[in-house]
Amino acid sequence: MFKKLLASVGVGAAKVDTQLEKEQFIPGEDVHGKVVIKGGDVDQTIDSIHIFLMTEAVREVDDRKVKEKVVLQKYPITSQETIKKGETKEIPFSIKIPYHAPASLGRLPIWFETGLDIPRALDPEDRDPIKLAPHPSIESVLDALSYLGFQLRKVEMESSKRFGYVQEFEFTPGGEYRSYLDELEVIFFLQENHVDVMLEVDRRARGLGGLFAEALEMDESRAKVTFTNHELNGPLDSVVRKLQRKIDQYKK
Repeated sequence: MFKKLLASVGVGAAKVDTQLEKEQFIPGEDVHGKVVIKGGDVDQTIDSIHIFLMTEAVREVDDRKVKEKVVLQKYPITSQETIKKGETKEIPFSIKIPYHAPASLGRLPIWFETGLDIPRALDPEDRDPIKLAPHPSIESVLDALSYLGFQLRKVEMESSKRFGYVQEFEFTPGGEYRSYLDELEVIFFLQENHVDVMLEVDRRARGLGGLFAEALEMDESRAKVTFTNHELNGPLDSVVRKLQRKIDQYKK
């Protein structure tokens, strides 16, 4: 009885360890691994096992920026299990990284968090950091922007009223764009067969009218460019030209 009481507060209770076949992935890729549960000093019933894909995002609260944990995806692994005293169970799983998962750029942490739901007890947890590379489709667009002279300045995961949690790429204009753009912000919405590229163009103030527009925050313009997988797998020049045509609309 005393051991059950201790297990209810985590002393001598079951422990969980999620083991992955590897630690680096891209969005859309399958993840294979196993959840290893080691029984404690007493038999325990587990109502469910879930794995969560987690990251952090910046949210503005009362004019200040705070970081908060974000659940990108929740994966049910198994329903009710019984883990006996001293027993070890291995539960294999295969899950998919969602296409909307951000890349591990800057200092953005991304991890899997495994939780056991044990009634009337402190739920055991396990945290496994991973790295997510940009999807090749996104890399193609980033290469095209670099070719046009845009230099990546900052990448940040943010809470957006319009889109929810998004990874925002901020670029400093170079080359011919330096004279009429202050900044270019880009958000990617990756799908299985295409990627939507949302552009927010911050135009440089020109003359009195431009200064008024900047003061009223009317100097930002938004546009969307969609690239199919066929386009992104083709020559980079075609991706460059399509982006250039869209951005050049803001020269006026």
